[in-house]
Amino acid sequence: MRVGDPPAVALLTDHYELTMVQAARRSGAAGRRCVFEVFARSLPGRRRYGVVAGLGRLLDLIPRFRFDPDTVEFLGTAGVVDDATAEWLASYRFGGSLDAYREGEVYVPGSPVLVVEGTFVECVVLETLLLSVLNHDSAVATAAARMVTAAGGRPCVEMGSRRTHEAAAVAAARAAYLAGFTSTSNLAAGARWGVPTTGTAAHAFTLVHADERAAFRAQVDALGTDTTLLVDTYDVERGIRTAVEVAGPDLGAIRLDSGDLPTQARRARELLDELGATGTRIVVTSDLDEFAIAGLAAAPIDAYGVGTSVVTGSGVPTAGFVYKLVARELDGEWKPVQKTSEGKHSVGGRKWAGRRLERGEAVAEVVSTRGPIEASDDVRPLLDEYVRDGEVVASPRLDAVREHCRRAVAELPEEAAKLSPGDPAIQVVRA
Repeated sequence: MRVGDPPAVALLTDHYELTMVQAARRSGAAGRRCVFEVFARSLPGRRRYGVVAGLGRLLDLIPRFRFDPDTVEFLGTAGVVDDATAEWLASYRFGGSLDAYREGEVYVPGSPVLVVEGTFVECVVLETLLLSVLNHDSAVATAAARMVTAAGGRPCVEMGSRRTHEAAAVAAARAAYLAGFTSTSNLAAGARWGVPTTGTAAHAFTLVHADERAAFRAQVDALGTDTTLLVDTYDVERGIRTAVEVAGPDLGAIRLDSGDLPTQARRARELLDELGATGTRIVVTSDLDEFAIAGLAAAPIDAYGVGTSVVTGSGVPTAGFVYKLVARELDGEWKPVQKTSEGKHSVGGRKWAGRRLERGEAVAEVVSTRGPIEASDDVRPLLDEYVRDGEVVASPRLDAVREHCRRAVAELPEEAAKLSPGDPAIQVVRA
């Protein structure tokens, strides 16, 4: 393993996961059957709901969570583990089970969004990977879902690749798409996950040409009149006039990226209509978030391009998920275990969950330690099987996940659409 090489999936973890493995193997607890759960104690920013995202990526990563010879050598040379533990890691593969909320599902504090069962050591080493994926992707998906709601049916395009880590950019594009964004600027997300991609030109393209007219002509010649022309490099009104002169009244769209967007959008619509470009769309960008999008609701805008705010979870870069041991097997019986420390308590026992509905609207999250919750006219079970005996048994398509997210958000009560801080849209009921 050379400095700078991409790390093995198994190294996407924390040092203490492996020291726990070493100590548990010595104490005799390594093979004890355990249940771990992922849940949030609260919703960051006092948001009213969250959206689960990242499960599809985890189902791709878990089978590749292996300690290859180079990784084992690194761990031994670095003194992370002893020789016996290194030998055990060389043969590691997750052989347990994983149940989870469907990707795109809504969650609230106390929702057991992911349940992992297996031996202590095979479950504990997955902690960091599970949390890093779920916390990042769910934060992005939650922010994206709020933006989609604020947009009120107008398309949102994810274009934040330049504002985050290169790998995070691909994951963020996927999470935003499943939460309702229509496309992304990120080509890797298109190739890896099938997310539709889009994009035209930046200000640099205008500036490299002799003038705006030459730049627009070059773009139209290459991409056709249905392209989107960026009209605010110099003067917006002059840019719009030039765009229509070059492309004609069938110009696809213009993009506004600066200034007083509500005022500019209204003036742009008036001017486009005057020039006969009544079908030309107006796309706005420039540091938009859900609050800015909501503030533009009355403006004649056709689509939003969102960058920094969506890839950073609109300022909330984590979903606040934790991974806790909730049950362990002792003498053939399952015993609940839980933390009791102030502010960080957990609820012991393996959980099952369901969404209680009244006339199609979510009214409660039913969480039980008594066994699986059966489907009925007013309850929708939330935990599905995804891994059994270490093998992935289900891996939903991204388009199905996207549709499920749309339906799950639509089930929420009206107050869930509010952007202001507040209580969770639905409450957990223990059964």
